[in-house]
Amino acid sequence: MCDEFTADAEGAVPARAGLSSATFDRRRFAVLGAGAALVGCSGVVKADGGSAVSERMVSITMADGVCDAFFVHPAKGAHPGLIVWPDIAGLREAFKVIARSLAAEGHAVLVVNQYYRSAPAPIMESFSEYRTPEGQAKIAPMREMLTPDAITRDAKAFVTFLDERDEVDKGRRIGSSGYCMGGPFTVRTAAAVPARVGAAVSLHGAGMVTDAPDSPHRLLGKTRASFLFAIARNDDARQPEQKTELRKAADAARRPAEIEVYPADHGWCVPDSPAYDPGAADKAWQRMRALFAGL
Repeated sequence: MCDEFTADAEGAVPARAGLSSATFDRRRFAVLGAGAALVGCSGVVKADGGSAVSERMVSITMADGVCDAFFVHPAKGAHPGLIVWPDIAGLREAFKVIARSLAAEGHAVLVVNQYYRSAPAPIMESFSEYRTPEGQAKIAPMREMLTPDAITRDAKAFVTFLDERDEVDKGRRIGSSGYCMGGPFTVRTAAAVPARVGAAVSLHGAGMVTDAPDSPHRLLGKTRASFLFAIARNDDARQPEQKTELRKAADAARRPAEIEVYPADHGWCVPDSPAYDPGAADKAWQRMRALFAGL
């Protein structure tokens, strides 16, 4: 998972990209990161070359409490809904930047605080904060609460929230994406509400293939979604059978699935990760766009 690989990658990023791990405005994210400063009382942002998106923090009543989440969507009209599950450091500015970009491309995006049972977001201001012993100790008890049953309950509530919004086109299916620890969560989302979730993306997902009876790869047959599994090269080196088992499971379930090992390390898609790789991130972004275009 994130804590097992990113420490080794920290030193490689400046040499590869000429950037520090705390920088947000890298290539694709430059305009949207700067655009955050344009938010006023109306909550409307000009993003991605001038597309107007509206954003706000929302509160969602859950079975286990009240979840805070970031909701961003085109300023006009109804659009396909997306649920975004952040990595281990949680909902923070890096994921708001990602969500604004998705919204500017025509989606109503909900980025959730998976740790709402413990504290409101942001739990961490950046991924580098998680890399400290104090950060990892802070996250550990919160992480333990994220059982498969808890995530399934949460996923159903998030789908319901989107379906109750005027900004969401109920005639289109919902998509989901998950980063790192969020990879399994996006599969569980597709299995939790199969009639509504039509596409699920795992970006350097952790724990996708395990021995558990409810391992994410064993849930594909309970879904009606198409999948993108983008695997980090160091995850693949550690668990080379993962890609093969995912392919077997997708084929057995007769679910469309793109499964690829990327030439980048765990965390490469998140702009404040020490493993962030602009080129590989852009490739994964384009594949995700293509999948979500079919919702």
